[in-house]
Amino acid sequence: MIGNWKPEDWRSKTVLQQPEWTDESELASVEAELKQLPPLVFAGEARNLKERLGEVCDGRAFLLQGGDCAESFAEFHADNIRDTFRVLLQMAVVLIFGAKRPVVKVGRLAGQFAKPRSAPTETIDGIELPSYRGDMINEMAFEANSRRPNPLRQLRVYNQSACTLNLLRAFAQGGYANLHEVQSWNMGFVANSLQGAKYKNLASSLTESLQFMAACGMTSNNTTQIRETEFYTSHEALILGYEEALTRVDSTSGDWYDCSAHMLWIGDRTRQIDGAHVEFLRGINNPIGIKVGPSMNPDDLVRLVEILNPDNEQGRLTLIARMGADQVEQKLSPLVKSIKEEGYKVVWACDPMHGNTIKSSNGYKTRPFDKILAEVSSFFAVHEAEGTYPGGVHFEMTGQDVTECLGGAQAITEDALSDRYHTHCDPRLNASQALELAFLIAEQIKNEIKIGNSAERVES
Repeated sequence: MIGNWKPEDWRSKTVLQQPEWTDESELASVEAELKQLPPLVFAGEARNLKERLGEVCDGRAFLLQGGDCAESFAEFHADNIRDTFRVLLQMAVVLIFGAKRPVVKVGRLAGQFAKPRSAPTETIDGIELPSYRGDMINEMAFEANSRRPNPLRQLRVYNQSACTLNLLRAFAQGGYANLHEVQSWNMGFVANSLQGAKYKNLASSLTESLQFMAACGMTSNNTTQIRETEFYTSHEALILGYEEALTRVDSTSGDWYDCSAHMLWIGDRTRQIDGAHVEFLRGINNPIGIKVGPSMNPDDLVRLVEILNPDNEQGRLTLIARMGADQVEQKLSPLVKSIKEEGYKVVWACDPMHGNTIKSSNGYKTRPFDKILAEVSSFFAVHEAEGTYPGGVHFEMTGQDVTECLGGAQAITEDALSDRYHTHCDPRLNASQALELAFLIAEQIKNEIKIGNSAERVES
């Protein structure tokens, strides 16, 4: 598909959002070591995800992508990984009941350690230092040594990602994801919330269904779909030296795969048509995504799709819209229409987080829950109007009981933000808010199905 493309070709292009490494020899040594390490994921797994996303593209499945805004070294703990995984399982169950179709589960986990920044430096009390770019690059503490970009941190990212993937595979295939455990997922602070009560009722219905299936001979002992789940990982392919080092030729197909994650995406700040990030991602055979912000115009989007998916391969490309609640109808509609008119096969997903970030009166970066919900609702409305399929959602969330996003059934106020504001970068939905959003999205999908069925009856 790509001819003589090589993983290092991006180095001849203009590259944005990279740290200013102070020791090039140390950087080269780290990248050389990464090239010798085993892959974190396998090409066959990435192909499986592409197949599942092809089903989303056809309207036969729904994509749920979520996890931390930026993973950190300090919060690396088995309980945190488990809690985020558990909430994604809960959300998936809710969405399956609403959509009456499979849910493809993709985590922002095991690699989401770097973040693009609006400025390369920040100044506090007259002191200017490099911006914090995520734990892959430097430390959050506002000190000269902490903010120095350190290539050795990439090795720690690799090791932590490997450990996280090992645990996720154990959870997904070792019994924790067994649907008979659906009630046990409702633990901690969520269990005592309104959303926890709704989930408990849903889980009771599911348990009854499983009992009926068991009576018919379908149990977790003989049915893999009950006992296990498929779970994939993703992150933004931001630090290209790290991604290049983990890119390998698949021995079975001869294709290049970035083995740092099953799915990679390009951010809204690094999607330049002639830029290094597009050059790198066009050559790997993983499923890939493009963050689509309000500055995107239809011509540029069409050109990006042509470059990144020249064979119009189903499941290859996911367009992740992040417009802001007040701009969805105006900005998203022309893009959806242009892709439809050109006949491109893409998954459309909604990221309602990044376009709805505000600063509270007490200085905290936050996101209002009602704005997040409004963007999701408008996303569905645009696709209904255009006759296209709203294929998925993309959230920044955590299983922890944080207070980072305003509102929701918990009615988190500005004064309460300081109670448990733990993020290393952007504000995340907590488990209760994420589950609440899943129920609301499930209702929208139900309504869409009813509208679609009614339209089919009228046509017939």
